[in-house]
Amino acid sequence: MVVEYIIIVIYSISLLLIFMYALAQLNLLFNYLKAQKSKENGEKFDFTKPEEIPFVTIQLPVFNELYVMERLLTNIAKIKYPREKLEIQVLDDSTDESVISTAKQIEELEKTGLDIVHIRRENRQGFKAGALKEGLEIAKGEFIVIFDADFLPQEDWLYKTVPYFKNPEIGVVQTRWGHINRNYSLLTKIQAFALDAHFTLEQVGRNSKGHFINFNGTAGVWRKKCIIDAGNWEGDTLTEDIDLSYRAQLKKWKFKYLENVETPAELPVIISAARSQQFRWNKGGAENFQKMLKRIVVSKNVSTKTKIHGLLHLLNSSMFTCIFLVAILSIPMLYIKNEYAHLRPFFYVMSFFVMSSVIFFICYWFMYRNINGKGFKNFIKYIGAFFTFFTIVMGFSLHNTIAVLEGHFGKKSEFVRTPKFNIKSLKDGWKNNKYISKNISVNVIIEGLLVLYFAFGMYSAFIVGDQGGDFGLFPFHLMLFIGFGYVFIKSIFSKA
Repeated sequence: MVVEYIIIVIYSISLLLIFMYALAQLNLLFNYLKAQKSKENGEKFDFTKPEEIPFVTIQLPVFNELYVMERLLTNIAKIKYPREKLEIQVLDDSTDESVISTAKQIEELEKTGLDIVHIRRENRQGFKAGALKEGLEIAKGEFIVIFDADFLPQEDWLYKTVPYFKNPEIGVVQTRWGHINRNYSLLTKIQAFALDAHFTLEQVGRNSKGHFINFNGTAGVWRKKCIIDAGNWEGDTLTEDIDLSYRAQLKKWKFKYLENVETPAELPVIISAARSQQFRWNKGGAENFQKMLKRIVVSKNVSTKTKIHGLLHLLNSSMFTCIFLVAILSIPMLYIKNEYAHLRPFFYVMSFFVMSSVIFFICYWFMYRNINGKGFKNFIKYIGAFFTFFTIVMGFSLHNTIAVLEGHFGKKSEFVRTPKFNIKSLKDGWKNNKYISKNISVNVIIEGLLVLYFAFGMYSAFIVGDQGGDFGLFPFHLMLFIGFGYVFIKSIFSKA
């Protein structure tokens, strides 16, 4: 019975942690809905007065971006801003032939009068953080704009963001990500769904109440003074953006999030690219929890509620560990429930899974309708999108759990870039992309075995107990079977 009790305890704790996270999301929803009713009243620079227009440096950190560099530089060159107050730094750590074509395009742009410099390093020390830090040392701008290679800001982007820095307490202005290839495939739709939830519900929900949010690594503006005051960029975690964001806010710098300013970008279209991005984000979140935990707890500048939301924010990725544990233990729990009648009262804790799912369903609906519109037809579409999203996300739970555990236990790894493809529609090809990973990791094989494991879970529903089976967990095991099956098949046989 000892093993059974251990399984019940771990299973119950995991469900309770997921429920607590769901309650935090519900609180963010309330904050979000209140924020929708408030009016923008912050002071801004008056750009009709030349003396109020500050000098801005745009940093473009890139590494082997052969397929998107031309698009990136062409787009950035179109940004409207007084040329005498704009500098562009191409922080190019590339090691392939893109260096030559990038240099040629920069040379052509210089001839148009654009202040653009091609900055190369002898090594990739510190990865993206190192490149940003090195560029900052010679940046002319009072404000630093950062765009990753796959982002395509609108021409008036600087006019929509920089004016908010008239408030001297603001250290960062962050915009919402858009998705130029949202409808390319099921994979891109799932990624867009998850990111939309973060960039509406979470960012607005936290920012509107003064809780910590994070600069998202791109599509935002930093006050140079804020970067320096917070201790500058550091490359000891895989998410240098979260790291610097928290250090800045612990020093009482304010962040401004602009939900209504959308910055389009390209989502990864192959599962290997999505996996590497997810691994980096989830591991980086765990690394930053370990790095920031003590600083947040002992800080005298931060309210208790903000501390709680901050720690839960850094533990976001750790929820995958709870999801994975619940998934794995759900089959033993099915047998325990039907073998030991005296333990059945403990199984009321399973209701927390249903309650958590309902809360997530409600929270994400407000996100979905805000972007896609209200109405019965959109609600029906949302139901399909929600359950598809949840199913595929659970299929990534092993992959993301490994990333989280590596982050918490301090295992270091290189910053693995997400390959870009310059793809907007199904007409665009990706199979000849030189950056595609050809390797199949052992994790993928385990995911294949988990497909069989959850198939056994569905079979078990028919044979357990003496009352003709127990189908309470059958829908859950079906979703896990489909989710892990999708991830496994796409990882083995397909790339899109």
